[in-house]
Amino acid sequence: MFRKSVLISVLLITLTLVAGAQQPRSEVSIAGSGAFTKDSSSAGISESATNAGGFFIGYRFNFSRWIAAEASYGYSRNTQNYFGSFGSAAIESNVHITTGAFVLKLPTFADRWRPYALAGGGAVTFDPKHSSGAVTTADTQTRGAFLYGGGIDFDVARHVALRAEYRGYVYQAPNFDVGNLRRDATTHLAQPSAGIVFRF
Repeated sequence: MFRKSVLISVLLITLTLVAGAQQPRSEVSIAGSGAFTKDSSSAGISESATNAGGFFIGYRFNFSRWIAAEASYGYSRNTQNYFGSFGSAAIESNVHITTGAFVLKLPTFADRWRPYALAGGGAVTFDPKHSSGAVTTADTQTRGAFLYGGGIDFDVARHVALRAEYRGYVYQAPNFDVGNLRRDATTHLAQPSAGIVFRF
């Protein structure tokens, strides 16, 4: 009886390990995204940014059924508009977002739906391309960012899923190292996205 119990236990453990090994560990995602920045105001200077579209790519490694780590990159292009005692200024720039995040996969009660939450950090880089108004020159500037968000995957096949996601970034508002734009203001960027996931 004892031998049978040990044999059954070993068999169950082996089957569990084999089944786990057969599960895809890596994911690559590609998505279209939006970029919506909250207005900020500090030291007599107010700032607003135009809404923009962009794209988002990411790589996720699944350590287990519940836990994963992800590296991602997002791109958009917008214009930062400033108003103050100096008058007004507008700086158009490419926006590059690079982040790393911890992903917690949440339980679900519906087949093929996989919700998750994520949190992490990274950098938002503003690469100016054109300026007007009270600003004649602007430098590239990188801001550290806190990332939070969540989303849901819908499996269309074993190795393919559709993904809807929301990411929020909190960071210090850019000033492009321009003297009369310098201030201490925090802003928030909302990045909803929808795309496709490939698992392997």
